[in-house]
Amino acid sequence: MSQEPSLFAEIQRLATEQRNPRSSQIDTASVREILEIMNAEDKLVAEAVHSQLDQIEQAVTILEAAFRAGGRLFYVGAGTSGRLGILDASECPPTFGTDPEMVQGLIAGGPPAVFRAQEGAEDQEEGGMRALIEAGVRPNDVVCGIAASCRTPFVVGAVSYAKTLGCKTLFVTCTPRQDFKLNVDVPICAVVGPEVIMGSTRMKSGTAQKLILNMLTTASMIRMGKVYENMMVDLKMTNAKLVERSKRTVMTVTGLDYAGATELLNASGGHVKTAIVVHLAGIDQAEALERLERAGGFVRLALQNQSYSPS
Repeated sequence: MSQEPSLFAEIQRLATEQRNPRSSQIDTASVREILEIMNAEDKLVAEAVHSQLDQIEQAVTILEAAFRAGGRLFYVGAGTSGRLGILDASECPPTFGTDPEMVQGLIAGGPPAVFRAQEGAEDQEEGGMRALIEAGVRPNDVVCGIAASCRTPFVVGAVSYAKTLGCKTLFVTCTPRQDFKLNVDVPICAVVGPEVIMGSTRMKSGTAQKLILNMLTTASMIRMGKVYENMMVDLKMTNAKLVERSKRTVMTVTGLDYAGATELLNASGGHVKTAIVVHLAGIDQAEALERLERAGGFVRLALQNQSYSPS
């Protein structure tokens, strides 16, 4: 038997490749009806993600431990999945003040694939392995595969190679758990059902993946002390908007006016956390930095002059 019929049979059995009976007449629908159908299907995504909270919790616990030990997170995907990983990774430095090395996204086809599809780049398992080698992945890193179908060779190759290195591995997919056969530490299987357009996994599947990636990094960063109450306090003031957001955060927490918040931030090296602790604890910058270090970066603990203890 040739390879093509075998691959055809494999793909047509995938949950992500099934037809959706609720959209079978969408080609005859009005614009409003098309949008109603799409919106109704999108409402199913949050519940699919909710069903995976136990697994997402396990994944966040792994990530927190890895980050505290100096490890990094590598997302690996192709097409939409790869772009979503790169998007999530690229937003961590400005949001949480992380080093760009801490969370990275790797995509089949390399950087050009972010902007234009690189056909065929996803079809070789060796490509995923090479991408991890070139990125310098180490045993204390975490590798998270992202593939709606869970079969993308580039992603499978990367995750399989990561296991041989001793890395912890995660996998974000929209394939039912009973059909998931890969050897990973935590599979996250958000089954969103057939797409509005058959096989178009940039739709519900992509939305589910985006929600899960948001949870992985945001929850991990909260656990790393990068949020105070519900505000970003480790952000980097790299553009005008982030400068003003930093000032607003300091104003909100301290009660200072705009000029006072600006002066306090300038005197605190432009660091929101330090500014808050300086003002609320009534101490100087050096002591504030020392307290934050002992507190593991948590503003609440620094204000109470307590040391961080993993829970």
